[in-house]
Amino acid sequence: MYGKVWSACLQGIEGRTIEVEVDISSGLPQVNLVGLPDSAIRESVERVRASIKNCGYSFPMDRITVNLAPADLRKEGSSFDLAIAVAILITTGQVMNESLQMTLFLGELALDGSLRPVPGVLSMAHAAKQLGIKRVCVPHLNAAEASLIEGIEVCGITNLSDFRNWNSQTHHEFIFHAVNNNHDGISTNCSAKSFDFDDYADVNGQHQVKRAMMIAAAGMHNILLIGPPGTGKTMLVKRMPTILPPMSDHEALEVTKIFSASGKLTDRSSLMRTRSFRAPHHTISAAGLVGGGTIPKPGEVSLAHRGILFLDELPEFTRNALEVLRQPLEDRSVTIARARAVYTFPSQFILAAAMNPCPCGYYGTVTEANACVCSSAKIIQYRSKISGPLLDRIDLHVEVPKPSYAQLNEHIHSNPLSSKEMLAKVLIAHKRQQKRYADTGIQHNNELTGSRMKQACHLTTEGDQLLRASFEALGLSARAHDRILRLALTIADLEESNHILPHHLAEAIQYRNLDKQQKENEC
Repeated sequence: MYGKVWSACLQGIEGRTIEVEVDISSGLPQVNLVGLPDSAIRESVERVRASIKNCGYSFPMDRITVNLAPADLRKEGSSFDLAIAVAILITTGQVMNESLQMTLFLGELALDGSLRPVPGVLSMAHAAKQLGIKRVCVPHLNAAEASLIEGIEVCGITNLSDFRNWNSQTHHEFIFHAVNNNHDGISTNCSAKSFDFDDYADVNGQHQVKRAMMIAAAGMHNILLIGPPGTGKTMLVKRMPTILPPMSDHEALEVTKIFSASGKLTDRSSLMRTRSFRAPHHTISAAGLVGGGTIPKPGEVSLAHRGILFLDELPEFTRNALEVLRQPLEDRSVTIARARAVYTFPSQFILAAAMNPCPCGYYGTVTEANACVCSSAKIIQYRSKISGPLLDRIDLHVEVPKPSYAQLNEHIHSNPLSSKEMLAKVLIAHKRQQKRYADTGIQHNNELTGSRMKQACHLTTEGDQLLRASFEALGLSARAHDRILRLALTIADLEESNHILPHHLAEAIQYRNLDKQQKENEC
């Protein structure tokens, strides 16, 4: 006797459909599971046996062979339990086969036959739709998540016994009816109040830093804040999500799949619409940042996809952890190789970092009460923890000075720039970029490379001379040169200018503070 159903597994964060084949023949009672299953899948045999018996079905006392195809793909997790059980019931004639054709089964079985939710259902349901499968059967707690994929019928199952009288008529009572999630793209009506973060209107002073944050948000540029303790570096970065536009449907699906595969999806009823803000502690390992493990899982750079990765006290992170950021910052993805497979996780994020100017934190202050006590050698050693190649990948190096008493109380005499006002300008810049890069696969200025950058970044003669002088005076790398051009283009977008003017370039160049200081130290 032979039977077959569909199931799926995760490969990185993407779903991969799997054929679950069952052959029952005469012989000593035993179950052979083949097709490169891991230990969790091998243990499913006992869960399936107990759940079939406890739900009133008959478990065949024959030789059972279960094949997970394709056989050369490593299978992991507990999502195959339901598919194996249903395949056995179909093969033995205890469940009607006709109505279960082109149905995907996902779920972990308890010993009493009840179904437990599994991670990654969103990705696996998406893979099923791409294959042309019309229906998925999942644990009831996963039904809302699977229904986020439009154009596929989702059946929420609570127990294996639900299949006892399953046929083309009765299966409709298990269909999960999703609530409309209002999949909207970027909207100018988006308010900062929709975010669970404070408002930039609460920040008095620091006008230049707030402008730099707005530029970073407008072009999705990386930013580094440098200043003494207590100047508001962390506070400024934590408000950055309030000036980022909402995610498009495509971006929201990408991010939700990552959190679903990681088992970190808290609300399964809707796509994630708020951009991620990840702020790992400086004790995090390199694997924690980029992902890894025996079964590779997404790290912080992937959990921050389409959002912000905030590294506070940047020099306190280990050198190894910081250096592994170089590839995801450049390629916008992370590749983790294992003996049996290669996993790729998306990692397109804004790197926002903060650091003190020296070990004591007060280098450059003018007050005697907080005078710097660090030697030049200590300062150089402290800053050398951040390598040149990593600094090259950060577009804005912004000094955060200590605000004066008058600046701290400026709200009495004026209204500081709010997140709503900043977001309105950022949305204008984003719309200009969407129009400029339509049908190119590029979304933001930060992604520009090669010929497309030459087409988009037109300089005047005066601007070219300014950039040439800065390039030679600061000893900039080719990467820093390109990042200045992209940053100047973003500044032009904020001003709704169709050309990069000299003052746009001048502002972009002044955000290379650490390049200037490094050149001064060499001299």
